Amino acid sequence: MEKLKKSIIESPYMRWGILILVGLILSVNYYFYDAFSTLKVLLKQEFNFSNTQYGLFVAFYSIPNTFLFMAVIGGIILDKLGIRRTGFMFIFFMAFGAVLTAYGASKYYQDGGLGHQFMSSFLVGYSPELKMMLLGRFFFGLGAETSIVVVSKILVKWFKGKDLALAFGLKVGFGRLGTFAALNTSPVLAGNGEGLNTAIWFAAILVCIGLLAFMVYILFDLKIDRKIEKISLLTEKDKFKMTDISGLLTNRSYIFIALLCVTFYSAVFPFVAFAPDFFANKFGMTPIQSGQITSLLPLGTMIFTPLFGFFIDRVGKSASVMMFGSFVLLIVHLSFALTHVSPYVPMVLLGVAFSLVPAAMWPSMVKLVPEKQIGTAYGLMYSIQNLGLWGFPILAGFILDATNPGDPAKLNYTYTILLFAFLGFLGVFFGFLLKYNDKKYNLGIDKALNKLE
Repeated sequence: MEKLKKSIIESPYMRWGILILVGLILSVNYYFYDAFSTLKVLLKQEFNFSNTQYGLFVAFYSIPNTFLFMAVIGGIILDKLGIRRTGFMFIFFMAFGAVLTAYGASKYYQDGGLGHQFMSSFLVGYSPELKMMLLGRFFFGLGAETSIVVVSKILVKWFKGKDLALAFGLKVGFGRLGTFAALNTSPVLAGNGEGLNTAIWFAAILVCIGLLAFMVYILFDLKIDRKIEKISLLTEKDKFKMTDISGLLTNRSYIFIALLCVTFYSAVFPFVAFAPDFFANKFGMTPIQSGQITSLLPLGTMIFTPLFGFFIDRVGKSASVMMFGSFVLLIVHLSFALTHVSPYVPMVLLGVAFSLVPAAMWPSMVKLVPEKQIGTAYGLMYSIQNLGLWGFPILAGFILDATNPGDPAKLNYTYTILLFAFLGFLGVFFGFLLKYNDKKYNLGIDKALNKLE
């Protein structure tokens, strides 16, 4: 069996080819998620969204994974049913949600298309367009988070003990490539509003292409699993059991990483959703300029995350890196909130922070849990993360409305950004607890990943 794995899984051409294929799925996922960041003003004009309603739209992505625990359930399904069936099901949900969101923003729907009358019959304080887009965002989030869990397990399957952190770094890079493309392409396609539908439909079609890419991956996964199954079958000891979840919840290091994850990502993704509007209000930038400077974040992470992953594979120091990355995040948000320094410098530093933490965080999971639990472990982390991604965009929008009564010509973002700074501080705290726990119990989180078998 080991000889078979060496000839297939450890084949450099096969492994890196698989990474590129599943990386495309991540890219279109992140493209659609971030495509609306630079469209905030146009959405408010076209559909009369308030800042709070825009925050609700951003947050609706996280509802199925926060309150229905779908990322956890998806991870359990992944460990029980395997990559192929789980991946197809949830990536289909992702594509369906993207199309539904685009439909809700379409002229056909606005003119009384299918479902418009029904959506107009309840919650009259919200427009039927917003309600249909929220429904689409719900299904997109339902599939998108578990699809990331699926991709993570694919990388563990193909790269464990062989440049795993580099593979995760490149995985992050593919996601940031989608964000970079969205921040630069979406405002250009939308123009002054006449191309708003084009920008949204373009994003939805990309997600459908991602579904096709996973169908191609299924062919490769079938090939390797059929050959391996002829040689070795999982024993009862190797199979996932529901009682394995309790082991995760009593693992202190896992809990510290999960808490660092929710605070760190809640200080980044919701910020990115508001960043173009923040730059426009504080620094007087146009939508295109705001999108371009915001895109420095994913551009930086595309470059730095694989480099940091390469370092962690060989040197380690994952816990130290997570704590330091959170500290950089804290400094960045304090700079945005309390100074008028050129935003280019903090955005570059934010890119460094957003490279350090994911490069160390995600591959560290293989040191804490056995491979049979990896889908559940990632799923639970994504659900905890989504608790923040649901709540903090709404809270940020609420703070923005509360601190800017009336309809001011220029929004003051100071208190909203200080919220993100506080989350950065919490990330430093949880990083310290993780490092202390690792040193006290000699768990090996700070050891090099390429030493794993």
